[in-house]
Amino acid sequence: MKTRVINIEEYKAILTTIGSGFTFKVNGADRKFRPNQRVKLALMLEGNLGVRIGDTLNLTLNSFRNNGTNIVLDIVEEKTGKNRTFTAPKELYLVVKEYALDNKLSTDDKLFPITERAVQKQLKIVCNYLGLENISTHSFRKFYANEIFNNNGQNIELVRALLQHSTIAITQKYLGVSSKEIESAISNHVHIV
Repeated sequence: MKTRVINIEEYKAILTTIGSGFTFKVNGADRKFRPNQRVKLALMLEGNLGVRIGDTLNLTLNSFRNNGTNIVLDIVEEKTGKNRTFTAPKELYLVVKEYALDNKLSTDDKLFPITERAVQKQLKIVCNYLGLENISTHSFRKFYANEIFNNNGQNIELVRALLQHSTIAITQKYLGVSSKEIESAISNHVHIV
């Protein structure tokens, strides 16, 4: 399965469905998918911060800090070992803080004491229910990348920096920008005076 990017409607439908729960059939028997705020928030953070799911699952309330002006997120990326410090939207931090309070988590407790596999399993059930294919947790990081790309003048360097890719070629592949599309864009942009 090649993981694909999700669009905003799919993003909302997946998170809403995870948050509200539903009934589905397995071998003719009704089964319940209970509302799961933990999985919903983990995927929401991935989709809003561009952080890989493994790094998202390692977050604590202490991962977020107020620097006097902004809320800043400090992580060490599990995959690359790179330090990453960036501004996190205050609205998102408030949701995380409320979640931590509701779940009686201390500032050092992991926000999501679950595995990537557990999140993926829940996501698969929801996507099957919604009739969506080729979606994994990584689709939420790709969603973030595509939203940043499309809402910021298709600035691929910005996306590269935010995802901490080493080259623009990796980011192009990530965004699904093919060499053929690049060549077509170049050849269609000729202004000879």
